[in-house]
Amino acid sequence: MGASDFGSFYNIGLGFGTLLLIILVYRFGRGFTKAIAVLIGLVGGSVAAAILNGINLAPVKEASFFHLPQPFYFGTPTFEWPAIVTMILISLVSMVESTGVYFALSDITGRSLKKQDLTRGYRAEGLAIILGGIFNTFPYTGYSQNVGLVQLSGIKTRKVIYVAAAFLLVLGLVPKIGAVTTIIPTSVLGGAMVAMFGMVVAQGIKMLGKVNFTSQENLLIIACSVGVGLGVTVVPDLFQNFPSFIQLFTSNGIVAGSFTAIILNIIFNMLPSRKKDSSEEMELQQVSE
Repeated sequence: MGASDFGSFYNIGLGFGTLLLIILVYRFGRGFTKAIAVLIGLVGGSVAAAILNGINLAPVKEASFFHLPQPFYFGTPTFEWPAIVTMILISLVSMVESTGVYFALSDITGRSLKKQDLTRGYRAEGLAIILGGIFNTFPYTGYSQNVGLVQLSGIKTRKVIYVAAAFLLVLGLVPKIGAVTTIIPTSVLGGAMVAMFGMVVAQGIKMLGKVNFTSQENLLIIACSVGVGLGVTVVPDLFQNFPSFIQLFTSNGIVAGSFTAIILNIIFNMLPSRKKDSSEEMELQQVSE
């Protein structure tokens, strides 16, 4: 948003064209072709963009063929309490989002998620963040886009992670190859994201199907958490006048909605409920009859 060509027919057409290609490949493709529908959509959309409007290849030309990352390129670590406390809070916010990803993957793969599984997931993310800091990258988290990819491709084996890790190592050591991914038009990425994030939403709806909807309390929990999450996402500046500490939890719709759901679940389903007196029980019985 804010770009001069935002909402142009070219960008809209390119985005929906990419989405249409993904849908067609997913509908009529078989086996491996169906599994890489998103990749085919990205390649096809990029080729169409190159034919119609051209693509700036300067980032690829300027990138080197080999580069060895330098640890602590921006300086050796220093430890300041305000920064430490802030990063702890950010990590907690990140863990909320990752927890949702873990549960979604658990439902997709049909594997029961246990406490030790969550623990290993959090520890793995923590280790990745430490290594990322050493090699000058941003903190990591469990990205929900991958949930959409797992659902779309139907591939649920962990072997894919090992192959992807090898690809990422190559991309990191050979910047010219990595630069190819940066020239993909944003409208093409947007078209693919519709399918990927849509699958995340669909998986969430599927998980909600296990909830007891006869309980009005559960309906209220869903209504408030979804409303808060969407509100923060649509109007990101809603809490801009609040202290920065509060904004850590309200700047992300997923986190804001998750905290709302957790708090309301504690209030309605975990705190001792007030016992109804005999008159209330008789009234409810008469209504049910």
